[in-house]
Amino acid sequence: MKQLAQLIYQDMAPAYGVTEPGAIAYACALARAQVPQVEKIWLGVNSGIYKNAFTCAIPGTEEEGCAWAAALGALGGDAEKGLAALENLPEGVHAQAQALLEKGAVTVEMCRLAPEIFIEARVKGGGHQGVARLENTHTGLTYLEKDGVVLKNDPPSPQQQDPCQEICGYTLQELCQYVRQAPMEEFRFLEDALAMNQALLQAGEQENKLPLTRVLAGNRESILDEMTYLACGAIEARVRGASAPAMSLTGSGSHGILATMPLLGAAQKSGKSREELLRALALSCLVTIYIKEYSGRLSALCGCALAGGTGTACGLVLLFGGSDEQIALAVQNMAASLTGMICHGGNQGCALKARAGVQCAWDMSRLALQSLAVDSRHSILGSTPEKTMQNMGRIACPGMTHTEETILEILFEK
Repeated sequence: MKQLAQLIYQDMAPAYGVTEPGAIAYACALARAQVPQVEKIWLGVNSGIYKNAFTCAIPGTEEEGCAWAAALGALGGDAEKGLAALENLPEGVHAQAQALLEKGAVTVEMCRLAPEIFIEARVKGGGHQGVARLENTHTGLTYLEKDGVVLKNDPPSPQQQDPCQEICGYTLQELCQYVRQAPMEEFRFLEDALAMNQALLQAGEQENKLPLTRVLAGNRESILDEMTYLACGAIEARVRGASAPAMSLTGSGSHGILATMPLLGAAQKSGKSREELLRALALSCLVTIYIKEYSGRLSALCGCALAGGTGTACGLVLLFGGSDEQIALAVQNMAASLTGMICHGGNQGCALKARAGVQCAWDMSRLALQSLAVDSRHSILGSTPEKTMQNMGRIACPGMTHTEETILEILFEK
């Protein structure tokens, strides 16, 4: 597998529910493994983790939020499963978690305002304490302690801090040329992402967790309706706690869904081949990763709609026979129209933002296919598509740091 395909492959991971509660549960399960029982839990997280898990549903339960994710992860989470730590919880764990929460034994603190991922879990019980710390990625274990004895202390290297950084050395044209010319076998693993996200959508259908999507997608007769149903449906299922994992991208299940499922809908409705679809998916994922490299994994910017949406717009242009130049125009159009949508956590509103991203990607790709775009002298647009994508990221970080503070103030008030 060549470098760029390997980059996508390594960045993708199954996530049971939204990745932030999953990461919290994973950290707490790691800390719990160091103690004989659970009596108290302290959780410290960065602003993005706190915000994204604030009212996010916990799969398989009716509960939501950081404290529930911590309690369930400590009491019944399986650290071997990583972001799927809460999958198939043992019987009785829910009642134990509720008892722990009711007596105030779970403390959650937002301990730093930063887009970089930080989670520290401390679990006490039976006179012992376990500590686990995750940094920079949702599964990046850098520190593990048992009763004051350090079992692991491995601060992330530059590569661990930014595992996708190498993509910044490519131009958009080089990404396009790669996905057009690489052997199809390079992209077969993307079938797994599609299958997992389709299974999540089906779980949402069976568990009646798609009320918003059923209205938004209408009768599913048009290409846009089908794109909306597949993408928004899978995202709504995820944030409402459907009992199936998503295939995440850049640490987010919603990013993974929005970078893939709209293209599946477009390909199915328009009769495109599987090869055409997989090549479009590869481009979509690479563009999504590129933008997220500049915006940060967790920020005040809605990366699902903007990064995933821009990836989809580029994929649509490729899917419908557009040139590299037209793909660049799709980037310009997306930046000119959707930049600035805020992220205020993983919640049911994500399905509505996904709808905006899908609609915008469809419209902007249609303009690009007619060689129409906003001129680069306007707004935040750059002289190259790379510069435009970098500017999109700058709007998030450092540009929206004060926006993040305001969002958190509102959450604290609630």
